[in-house]
Amino acid sequence: MKEEEHLDQEQNLETSNEAENLASEEQNELESLKAENAELKDRYLRANAEFENIKKRMEKEKASALAYANEGFAKDLLDVIDALEAASSVEAKDEVSEKIKEGVKNTLDLFLKKLEKHGIKQIEAKVLFDPNLHEAMFHQESSEHESGAIIQVLQKGYQIGDRIIRPAKVSVAK
Repeated sequence: MKEEEHLDQEQNLETSNEAENLASEEQNELESLKAENAELKDRYLRANAEFENIKKRMEKEKASALAYANEGFAKDLLDVIDALEAASSVEAKDEVSEKIKEGVKNTLDLFLKKLEKHGIKQIEAKVLFDPNLHEAMFHQESSEHESGAIIQVLQKGYQIGDRIIRPAKVSVAK
């Protein structure tokens, strides 16, 4: 009987050891799966964040492309605007010339309104020279103006949005 009890105890001990080993293996596998799950969650979140960043960047680039799509066309039209301004500044000597000058002026105004509708506007000639908006063609001595003041606008400048198409060409006081 002692032998049978001893065998039963050994069997119970072996069964208990096997159960502990099995539980330990299952615990290790569970920990491994938890770690793998955490890593996959992290990778998913990073990939999703990267996708969102790319999406935002593409939307920003698209908006920029749309906003500045007319830049080249507008740049080509600046010579036409300059010609219309020159024609509207010619002195009219008779009634016919006056009517033609008025027509050119109306055409120029309409042209500028249409450009402005598409985000293209003249650069205002400010009192002081701004190298971001103006191009100094020459400096003049002037007792009437302070140093750095714009004396005369030689050619109007234009911008589309915040981008300069052509800087205003000016003369600046020394």
